[in-house]
Amino acid sequence: MRYQFLTDTYQTERLKVLSVWSMFTDADMAIRPHPADPRGRSVREQMVHQCVSENLWFMAMLGIDVGAPPLPAEETRRGFIERYAADSAKRLDVLQSTDDAWWEADASFFKEVRTRAWIFVRRVSHTSHHRGQQMAMLRMLGRDVHSNYGPTADTGGLMANQAPVIYAYEDEEALLAGGGKRPLPGPGDKPPTERP
Repeated sequence: MRYQFLTDTYQTERLKVLSVWSMFTDADMAIRPHPADPRGRSVREQMVHQCVSENLWFMAMLGIDVGAPPLPAEETRRGFIERYAADSAKRLDVLQSTDDAWWEADASFFKEVRTRAWIFVRRVSHTSHHRGQQMAMLRMLGRDVHSNYGPTADTGGLMANQAPVIYAYEDEEALLAGGGKRPLPGPGDKPPTERP
């Protein structure tokens, strides 16, 4: 299938969301980027937005309804992780059963008409944007950050310096079990930026 790469992308993107969420603590849920500025979403509000927004896009634009409320009964970090894991797994199952004609069919994107493939790429970009905001929040909170796309300052620095990719958990099962994360070596002896 020509669009298998999009399904494969969603399979990894959902794990990236869960991984970033696992790096927060329950005490972080109400924290905003700047405490006196309500324009920046709190950690909880970021999780709410991801769940509600993805649910809406998949239902209204892609025609995929997982038959569940988008938000957990209890809006705790663990509740969001479990709700998103379950719902995104159901979406992945549906995506894995699609064919090229499904991806190439037109659908409504707000007031425009686009192919499902085009809409889906925008959805992944939207999710990635918010995940980046959350990773910046982790840095503001002084947290170590595991790999999400590649090396981080906490996994050894830059790819150019052969820093390793170290995911917080071995797989989704380990993440959902909630055990300890993999240890991080720190930045190493070279600057973790191209502009030291």
